[in-house]
Amino acid sequence: MAFSQTGSQLRMSYLDVLEAEAVHIIREVMGTLDRPVLLFSGGKDSAVMLHLARKAFLPGLLPFPVLHVDTGHNFPEVIEYRDKVVAEHQLTLRVAHVQDYIDDGRLAERADGSRNVLQTVPLLDAIQHHRFDAVFGGGRRDEEKARAKERVFSLRDEFGQWDPRQQRPELWNLYNGRHDSGGHVRVFPLSNWTELDVWNYIAREGIPLPSIYFSHTRQVFQRGGMWLAPGEWGGPRRGEQLQERRVRYRTVGDMSCTGALPSEASTIEAVIAEISVSRITERGSSRADDKLSDTAMEDRKREGYF
Repeated sequence: MAFSQTGSQLRMSYLDVLEAEAVHIIREVMGTLDRPVLLFSGGKDSAVMLHLARKAFLPGLLPFPVLHVDTGHNFPEVIEYRDKVVAEHQLTLRVAHVQDYIDDGRLAERADGSRNVLQTVPLLDAIQHHRFDAVFGGGRRDEEKARAKERVFSLRDEFGQWDPRQQRPELWNLYNGRHDSGGHVRVFPLSNWTELDVWNYIAREGIPLPSIYFSHTRQVFQRGGMWLAPGEWGGPRRGEQLQERRVRYRTVGDMSCTGALPSEASTIEAVIAEISVSRITERGSSRADDKLSDTAMEDRKREGYF
């Protein structure tokens, strides 16, 4: 935390305020709930979440595990980053594999090849199996309208589902983690952050990220107005031409639905400059599954996806 001095007053920067709020929320969960877990996909938001959680408990190790729902269609660079971070910080990693559910018939492949929407069942099963009662996520209110009205402490029933009538008001910094038996609480310490806040914090704290967040040369093909990477998930199809382009990813997820953006931004400073003038949200520009319908995210939220 850095302070600037004006006269006799010490002032916190806006990043200090966001950091302090997030650390307070993380410690509040640890003090009131028994079995937290942190969702860790290897994306920038979960990287910031992990950094804040570690900071909340330094000099000790992270006192709870991290959980990754592996779709089987992940970017190799992201899996490499995940495993490196887990080893470096001596984290306990739990992985729920979508492929296991497809192999034994509990889930079926979708016609569009996307497995992003198939993550919900493995996620809820992992929460139930490990009896997690608090699940930290990196969701932010600026991402999408379904997230905009989300609470910091979001109650989920015994089926992992979200019911708007069960959500509690959150006055000042008072959070209520009480939940029925079998239910749990989703916790979003980054709720009040924007994408630009996240990048400015990454720059200030020197948080490493997967290389695909920065401009690089990659083979991509166009589908539905998005530049997708080829892979075993089913792309490209007949008539879709591979092209070599300079791109970067604004968000990471299942390869089948995560689009790359033409970009020359190869440094954090260049990425921040690029985002500062963008008028399109990261999900609006790079996540095909969010465009399936006007209520796609709302529907998945209700089912327990986030």
